[in-house]
Amino acid sequence: MVKSKKRSKSWRLIIRSLHRDIGYLAVGLTIIYALSGIAINHIDDWNANFVVYEATHTLDVSMESTDEQIIAQLQQKFEITETPKDSYRASPEQFDVEFNERIFRVALNEGMIYEESESPRFFFRVANWLHYNRGKAAWTYIADGYAIFLLFLATSGLVMIKGKKGVWGRGIWFVLLGIAVPILYVQFSGGPS
Repeated sequence: MVKSKKRSKSWRLIIRSLHRDIGYLAVGLTIIYALSGIAINHIDDWNANFVVYEATHTLDVSMESTDEQIIAQLQQKFEITETPKDSYRASPEQFDVEFNERIFRVALNEGMIYEESESPRFFFRVANWLHYNRGKAAWTYIADGYAIFLLFLATSGLVMIKGKKGVWGRGIWFVLLGIAVPILYVQFSGGPS
């Protein structure tokens, strides 16, 4: 009887120590995945990967302006020293010029320029890239290891506390609620089509 209690206590101490240390190890990845997950969930509300800039300007151009003249005017007006990546007539009234980080759509019939640019959001762009596993290769194994850590944390957390505050006391209700939330959501939302 005494040996059984000692073994039980020893086993729980080992689980608790592993739970604590793996939990510490998982903190950084959990923060990155959680923040990225929130950003990805709201992808229709904002661009989590890039800050998008749009502006309208005027330019003294006409339908008779050559492509080279328009490019030279853009470079002078916006103090751009780089050579365009691409330029083309999108239509008889529109000439588009693409630089590394900016696109200018010149409406020749209006003398207007519609500028678009985007700059990366450092944290979210990198975190989302990792979250979507776009890097593949070694990151797949790191992400799998992290998932295994989370499974261990979830299951070891179930057995760490015994008695009425443990899983077979009030804990079972929280476990069942945690299982019910996604099941009910899928049921009432119609699920995947």
